Amino acid sequence: MNFWLVKSEPFKYSWEQLEKDGQTFWDGVRNYAARNNLRAMKKGDLVLWYHSNEGMEIVGIAKVATEAYQDPTTEETAWVVVDLKPYKKLKKPVGLTQVKLDKRLANMDLVRLGRLSVQTVKESEWKIIMELSETKV
Repeated sequence: MNFWLVKSEPFKYSWEQLEKDGQTFWDGVRNYAARNNLRAMKKGDLVLWYHSNEGMEIVGIAKVATEAYQDPTTEETAWVVVDLKPYKKLKKPVGLTQVKLDKRLANMDLVRLGRLSVQTVKESEWKIIMELSETKV
């Protein structure tokens, strides 16, 4: 299993909206590195849900429900989406400041590649985030 992080501005699509909807497709990615991460996602992979701009914190865990397919919002074949469904809300959100202050997470994509909307998460980073959030998966 691989681990990922996706960013969403809560006013556009929040964790609470995902929980309400039960599933969504992750569209609108127009960055090649983020697109390549979407293509690499496998069904069952776990995905940290990060609220960007407002809150700036990891708030939940989603699960990849469907692997990459053509983004239905564009005719350009270069772009893909995956389907995500809610898996678990974090017991305690983990803020960006907390991530940046934890030296164990200094090389995490969230710290190094702040603008990338779909990021990889190493297993060791995943475990630290679960520890900081007091969440058991």
